[in-house]
Amino acid sequence: MGKNLNQEIKVVATNKKAKFEYHFNAEFEAGIQLSGTEIKSIRAGQVNMGDAFCFFRDGELFLKSLYIGEYKHGTYNNHSTLRLRKLLLRKSELKKLERRSREKGFTIVPYQVYITDRGFAKVLIVLASGKKSFDKRESIKAKDDKRRMDRLKKMHR
Repeated sequence: MGKNLNQEIKVVATNKKAKFEYHFNAEFEAGIQLSGTEIKSIRAGQVNMGDAFCFFRDGELFLKSLYIGEYKHGTYNNHSTLRLRKLLLRKSELKKLERRSREKGFTIVPYQVYITDRGFAKVLIVLASGKKSFDKRESIKAKDDKRRMDRLKKMHR
């Protein structure tokens, strides 16, 4: 949401299943409260968003099951790989997200983890609503059609 166009970002991990499972309604850029060697592991690309999800507790947004691998040069101070991490957003954004996520059919899905040009780790979270099975079939059909068209273009070059 608040991304500058000339800002350089390095995408570390993407939750590819999220685009298939949900309709995206609004995007928010959130900081992550990290500890110790976590930022070094993120920069090394040791992140998996497979089972990650967001939830509210006491008016604060948390990210659970985001896997950040242990830093291989870390000592006994290394971090826990699947610990609970707090997401950092403005108070107005938190209130808006909490209000909308309480509505029927809406959920908050972490979509991407990336590093900004200033070196900060950010999470792109999305306010989403679940797709029905016929919507998923449409997504598959559109993806297949695009792949077929790309193949034909490549053959006729």
